[in-house]
Amino acid sequence: MPIARVFPRRTSATPDDEYAFVGEPPFVEFLPSDITEVHVSVTFTWDIPFARHLVQTWRHIAPVKIGGPALGSPALDFEPGMYLKQGYLFTSRGCPNNCWFCDVPRREGQLRELDVKEGWNVLDSNLLACSEEHICNVFNMLCHRKEKVLLTGGLEAERLREWHVELFEKAKVQEAFFAYDLPDDLPALKTAAKILTKSAWYRERKVRCYVLCGYKGDTPEAAERRCKDVLELGYYPFAMFYRDAQGKSEKSHEWAAMQTKWTRPAAINSVKRALKQSSDPLSYIPLLP
Repeated sequence: MPIARVFPRRTSATPDDEYAFVGEPPFVEFLPSDITEVHVSVTFTWDIPFARHLVQTWRHIAPVKIGGPALGSPALDFEPGMYLKQGYLFTSRGCPNNCWFCDVPRREGQLRELDVKEGWNVLDSNLLACSEEHICNVFNMLCHRKEKVLLTGGLEAERLREWHVELFEKAKVQEAFFAYDLPDDLPALKTAAKILTKSAWYRERKVRCYVLCGYKGDTPEAAERRCKDVLELGYYPFAMFYRDAQGKSEKSHEWAAMQTKWTRPAAINSVKRALKQSSDPLSYIPLLP
């Protein structure tokens, strides 16, 4: 029963098979003739109005359903290649934390381990919160991949242990992203940095860190200080601007400039060079390619 999956916008994770489409339907002659159902999948809340429009434009092709994270659809078992490109995978759903800025526990519930499918870019919301058996199963699978292994879901620094990093080395993980969501996370990031930097796995450019910014009470100056803090610890920062449940944000020109500076390798390297010239202790940090 071939299902056409329709997405409001293309991202790096959008499937690229013949039954995956972005936006309006193409001419009928360019559509597979055996489509029996259409699923409009919405990841971002700000795409909901356009997604509802797509429901109307695709309904003449086949019966249409609409869902996805933006609409609070329940996260069930993960089917590789269905709503994410082949290689992207979830091995667990939910999260045991209840952070005010995150809707994962509200949408997906508490942590639930899934059967480990094949893939190489792990997107779990909190992989390190899973059981040791599950984590080992995930990395045993990753060890056999020929592709570049990535952990991009955002690892919780407080849960990192030395045996995790040994698994990173065993699976030849190329990049692992940690998360710096609130100022209170800094002590855990410091502890994790000590584990990471003394490991056999640690190399230049492998350890990245999402830095949440722009939430109520935050300032560009404070957010930039947090980015410099993780840079000093040996992580490469990636600034992520906060949006509320409706996808709204108050991004001024100053905030936009700050986020640009801390998401582009060239800009981060520029900061690195300036710190090096000023004999700042951050000078040992390697440049991104």
